[in-house]
Amino acid sequence: MQGEFLQQLYPQPPAGQVRRKLEEFLNKQGLRYDQGIQFAAVFYDSQGKIAAAGGLQKNVLKCIAVDEAYRGEGLTASVISALRSAAFAQGQRRLFLFTKPQNDRMFGEFGFYEIARTGDMLLMESQRGGAQQFVDSLARGQGEQAAVVANCNPFTLGHRYLIEQAAAQCDTLHLFILSEDASLFSAQTRMELARQGTADLANVLLHPTSDYLISAATFPTYFLKEGQMEGGAGGALDLEIFGRYFVPALNIKRRFVGQEPFSPTTARYNRQMKEILPRFGVEVTELPRKEQGGAAVSASRVRALLAEDKLEEIQPLVPETTWAFLQSSEGRSVAQRVRQSR
Repeated sequence: MQGEFLQQLYPQPPAGQVRRKLEEFLNKQGLRYDQGIQFAAVFYDSQGKIAAAGGLQKNVLKCIAVDEAYRGEGLTASVISALRSAAFAQGQRRLFLFTKPQNDRMFGEFGFYEIARTGDMLLMESQRGGAQQFVDSLARGQGEQAAVVANCNPFTLGHRYLIEQAAAQCDTLHLFILSEDASLFSAQTRMELARQGTADLANVLLHPTSDYLISAATFPTYFLKEGQMEGGAGGALDLEIFGRYFVPALNIKRRFVGQEPFSPTTARYNRQMKEILPRFGVEVTELPRKEQGGAAVSASRVRALLAEDKLEEIQPLVPETTWAFLQSSEGRSVAQRVRQSR
């Protein structure tokens, strides 16, 4: 008990009546409940109504709000303290905070620093200059430089085709593989398969994305299923970060993407890319997908075949290095998880 408020912690995603009350409370505060929330801290008044609340997704604080009737009573600090404690208990030390731009000064007083913003979104972090420090640590290239950002879940001949085509049109290609561990193939496995699959391309520099590209912090809806989107994917903030930090640090002039016939999320992201990145002097080049058997080669197609245990149909879709992994004991374990997920 704190004052006249009761603190209630939900270490699992809120469900049932709690979830409905939290959604209603956030809606009244002009916020939408985020489907990615894994932990919630809720403060109730003496009547059992929500006075303040906040959510945590991995190392990202979000959906923090205080009822207008109780502002000025220290509840924002209480919510942040509860979320920080939960994050620290999970081993998370570097925290991000997702909020509205008008809250910059308030959360700045709690030790958060701006990374980037759009008209309706602001991303902050607990480490001053963390984004800049990350891009400063990346290997530099020479000449005309371009970029590809990919998940590679897993690495396919479609990825290889995109990267090979892009690398042929620049002097240095920066290949970013998503670090967010929210895919069926782990971040470590995806990075290694991409490294093996591009080892012969001398002008490709392989990088992780850390938390600064397509992560739970920069692109909260990317890893949700399409039915959970509730209004679409918000890639604008992610692209602002790419343009503000990665582009000048690596002298990137082009970003290559593959046409997206399968994922509406990625298709929307590609459209946003064409709208936003030219402001940073970056040309967006969309390349047609590599096809096999009259259909585009894609990681989703490979995962679907894994789920159906049709391994013989996967081999023509992936490089020898990915195929060898899928035949390994680790690869068979991943295939089992894919089947279970379907």
